[in-house]
Amino acid sequence: MASINLIEAFQEFKDAENIDRPTMMKVVEDVFKTLLRKKYISDENFDVIVNAEQGDLEIFRRRMIVEDGEVEDPLAEIAYSEAIKIEPDFEVGEELIESVDLYDFGRRAILAAKQTLASRIGDLKKNVLVQKYEERLGEMINAEVYQVWRKEVLLLDDDGNELILPKSEQIPQDFFKKGESIRAIISRVDIKNNTPVIILSRTSPLFLEKLLEMEVPEIAEGLITIKKIVREPGERAKVAVESYDDRIDPVGACVGMKGSRIHGIVRELKNENIDVINFTNNTQLLIQRSLTPSHISYMELDNEKKRAEVYLPSDQVSLAIGRRGVNIKLACELTGYNIDVYRENEETEEYDIDLEEFSDEIDEWIITILKGVGCDTARSVLNLTAEELERRTDLEKETIQEVRRILEEEFEKE
Repeated sequence: MASINLIEAFQEFKDAENIDRPTMMKVVEDVFKTLLRKKYISDENFDVIVNAEQGDLEIFRRRMIVEDGEVEDPLAEIAYSEAIKIEPDFEVGEELIESVDLYDFGRRAILAAKQTLASRIGDLKKNVLVQKYEERLGEMINAEVYQVWRKEVLLLDDDGNELILPKSEQIPQDFFKKGESIRAIISRVDIKNNTPVIILSRTSPLFLEKLLEMEVPEIAEGLITIKKIVREPGERAKVAVESYDDRIDPVGACVGMKGSRIHGIVRELKNENIDVINFTNNTQLLIQRSLTPSHISYMELDNEKKRAEVYLPSDQVSLAIGRRGVNIKLACELTGYNIDVYRENEETEEYDIDLEEFSDEIDEWIITILKGVGCDTARSVLNLTAEELERRTDLEKETIQEVRRILEEEFEKE
């Protein structure tokens, strides 16, 4: 048999996805040239022809016809007496081209070629996958949850490629179920045990940036630029934006009418608070804006040491610091300055937290009652005895004990 049909002989490779035909043909050619070198020492006088459309492979051997007894290189020359056995009309000096029957190589050689081809195509698939995703780093992707594990989630893209969303790249409040579609950005491509692993992220600032680009046309069109994003995933984010058109309010455009644009992003980020601020090269003004939602009285800057001492009214200190210090931490990251917060007219302040910061653990109606008796912050509640709180608020003893426990634990963490 002078040819072999690749679709039949190498059935598992015929649909090698993502591999272009010229590359596939080159791989097949290389594999069979290796086979020729093993059998004939050299492949110089052989032509391997692959028909990609039909899946056919043919090998032709070229030898020059010489006089009997003058054969010096059996691989490149053939004696006249041997040549006329193949075709009586041949003459000395002509080139003899004959087809090589692949089955002459033997069953074991063909199986070895098949295994080599499998390995080469496997490597090609990996390289194609790596290249495809390395070119898409930072892009938003929709993928389907295939398997949920304790430390990571396995997802599948539209082509059936496996993607990994590690626990460290998930928002703390994320909860996934098999079959649902989720959004994330392509964070990086790792190689583990010679296998490419595509890592996704939902905690990266770039994820929030891509969400903003999708929701705010002015950003996608380049009228508004995002200068910097800092995040504490699931809790708070700060976004500094700038407009290249004086007629466009960058903050208003990002938030939308009655928060219409930002609400969808907040839901996607599991109720993460997003502060959008107008970027400025005025450091003092930028620091003031970065400490949103608090309102500062004045500040002292040390530009050489990149430090800022900020003074606020007593009721604004807890807002500036935020729960677990998240607000001031993000402000420092956004501005690049170390920010120290002081009560107005005082050098030091007793750390306190606004009760609203506990709305995820304490019911809103309880916070409302506590505020109604003048307890706006955590310390103002703890400064009163349980009996005094019970008398003033009419709350049950168990409720007061639970509230005090939550507030005390927060200060113990600090």
